[in-house]
Amino acid sequence: MGTLTEATRENFRDLVAEGTTLVDVWGPDCQPCLAMMPFIERMAEERSDDFKVVKLEAPKARRLCMELRLMGLPAFVLFRDGEEIGRIAGAALTESKVQEWLDDTLAAGAGVGKE
Repeated sequence: MGTLTEATRENFRDLVAEGTTLVDVWGPDCQPCLAMMPFIERMAEERSDDFKVVKLEAPKARRLCMELRLMGLPAFVLFRDGEEIGRIAGAALTESKVQEWLDDTLAAGAGVGKE
């Protein structure tokens, strides 16, 4: 259920098109990114009913990162049905900061389109 999918420039839009998707933008030389990986993998498992997790390796998708205006790593971008609903980025991110941001963003977006 909670598997991590690798995003590429070619499949990115399809991956975020339906439902709620957390995009983990990372780099192989980014120590904070690597430190967050076990947390992201755990979240993909534990919260698979809330959202799916997609990993985007920044050096392999530079143009897409520019289109998304991603400036720092690690970065997490939350999409709902193809539309960005939130983002958080920076080397100082912690598991608790990401978790809090995610919970707040999901709660704030819960009423979207439900009226």
